[in-house]
Amino acid sequence: MVRKHLVRKHLVRKRVAILISGRGSNMMALIEAAKDERYPAEIVLVISSDPAAEGLKHAAAANIRTEVVEHRMFGRDREAFERALQHELDQLGVELICLAGFMRLLTPWFVRQWEGRLLNIHPALLPAFKGLNTHARALAEGVKKHGATVHFVVPEMDSGPIIAQSAVPILNSDTEATLAARVLEAEHQIYPWALRQVAEGRVKIEGEHCLIDGRPVTTKNS
Repeated sequence: MVRKHLVRKHLVRKRVAILISGRGSNMMALIEAAKDERYPAEIVLVISSDPAAEGLKHAAAANIRTEVVEHRMFGRDREAFERALQHELDQLGVELICLAGFMRLLTPWFVRQWEGRLLNIHPALLPAFKGLNTHARALAEGVKKHGATVHFVVPEMDSGPIIAQSAVPILNSDTEATLAARVLEAEHQIYPWALRQVAEGRVKIEGEHCLIDGRPVTTKNS
């Protein structure tokens, strides 16, 4: 009698670092997704630019290695700060980076080191409402939909090719706080999804746009 053995294909997971400056809400959504061994990305490092960032405690509790590269130590020398970041990333063989509330503008030098491998999440439906205070601005302008965008980082702020978007309705009763909470829920859904697509090699950049499995990115409704 010949026994047939089932050989399980070994999943090679991409090594991912998350950069934070605060509480790390989206960081935790990514860590939670990566707990599944079938998820194609492994969170191997969390770096904070602020030693007091609450997210460091959450990452450590999840047995993720943490490091602090404090931007204040480098004064106005942004590239020196980023070279220190790069050193930490190189130490662990990081292949992809996710920004999750990382409150530092990255220089073109650093961004180009990670072209097509550096993701960010922004609390708006880009290209609308680039920059800060997105929820207050959306309410002030009276738009009907708001949301979140995951995109590749380019030297121009909030301008890279879009990987995923999720739209939420703006209600007549909304305040900045209630709208922010609804958008945050959408962020927690699309960031792990977007990282999965990139880690699986399903995302291709063509010019200023992304294709996923050869199809244009569409906005999801939450």
